[in-house]
Amino acid sequence: QVRLVEIGGGSVQTGDSLRLSCTASEIAFGLYPMGWFRQAPGKERVFVASIRANGAGTIYADSVKERFTISRDNAKKSVHLQMRNLNPEDTAVYYCAASRQFGTQNGRDYWLWGQGTQVNVSS
Repeated sequence: QVRLVEIGGGSVQTGDSLRLSCTASEIAFGLYPMGWFRQAPGKERVFVASIRANGAGTIYADSVKERFTISRDNAKKSVHLQMRNLNPEDTAVYYCAASRQFGTQNGRDYWLWGQGTQVNVSS
């Protein structure tokens, strides 16, 4: 079955760190740029970060620059999001997604999505 599965969400306090992981099944993972998006309660889903298929380039939303790091391991068909210095504004459901085009921040350009993992940050 073609799918993405995210793990690693949870409830933390301001200033804490979390590492999200997303593992792919039944796709040629190493061919696709990957991205992370998030959706806060009552808000639209927004871009967080993306990484080239070969891992050689990354892009971040301004709101997470210097705090979040996206990485991937093509041998393990996985992409990760290391989140540091979390704050309540980071509370959201986080989704990983596969694209055919690196650098796009438009969700419509991503063709495969995971089910999401919840991150809650309390003050």
